[in-house]
Amino acid sequence: MVEGGMKCVKYLIFAFNLVFVLVAIGLIAAGAYVQIALKDYFDLIEGSFSSAAALLIAVGVIIFFIAFFGCCGAYKENHTCVLIFAVLLILIFIMEISAGIAGFVLKNKVRGYAEEYMSKTMKDGNKVWNEVQTDFQCCGINSPKDWDQYVTNTTSFPKSCCILPTNHCNSTSGSYTVGCLGKFSNWVSEKIYIVGAIGIAFAFIQLVGIAFACCLARAIKKEYEVV
Repeated sequence: MVEGGMKCVKYLIFAFNLVFVLVAIGLIAAGAYVQIALKDYFDLIEGSFSSAAALLIAVGVIIFFIAFFGCCGAYKENHTCVLIFAVLLILIFIMEISAGIAGFVLKNKVRGYAEEYMSKTMKDGNKVWNEVQTDFQCCGINSPKDWDQYVTNTTSFPKSCCILPTNHCNSTSGSYTVGCLGKFSNWVSEKIYIVGAIGIAFAFIQLVGIAFACCLARAIKKEYEVV
């Protein structure tokens, strides 16, 4: 049996795994929130922006199984199980740091991707444009005048630009005055920042669990050597 202070470490691992499960729920919730928030705009920012959020969800699911494994190892005082638990925590730590870094890197690329897509698709006036202009109450890339070159005798000014959708508007009257690029890019950057911040913050929480697991594994090994 593990005696004294190491017995305390054993119970601390149980407590840590409870926190670990809460962390898993937080990761899944954060990843799902970002995925749902961005799902209608993947064309604008490319699907790769969802990869960091998807990684958080995957890590959260894996954590549930690791927490159970860690509790079993601590309860049975099995040196191998506790050691494997520590190794798995290290791997998850690396994955979370990776998701966090990816989030911060992608955050700086949002504006470039959005501007490129907007420039290419503006003449088509597709569904994504209507959604963005309606949701963000904006018009054009940088201003409503961006639409002027695409408005002809057969093509009208987009209604999604109009402050009052029932009325006709144009680039100088009745339309939103702010361009979509800035508002949309800032909004997406905030969501991506959530992924980065949560991934890195939760990763460092796991360092405590790694330390506890290593201490318990060492204590169990010494106890076996004494016996």
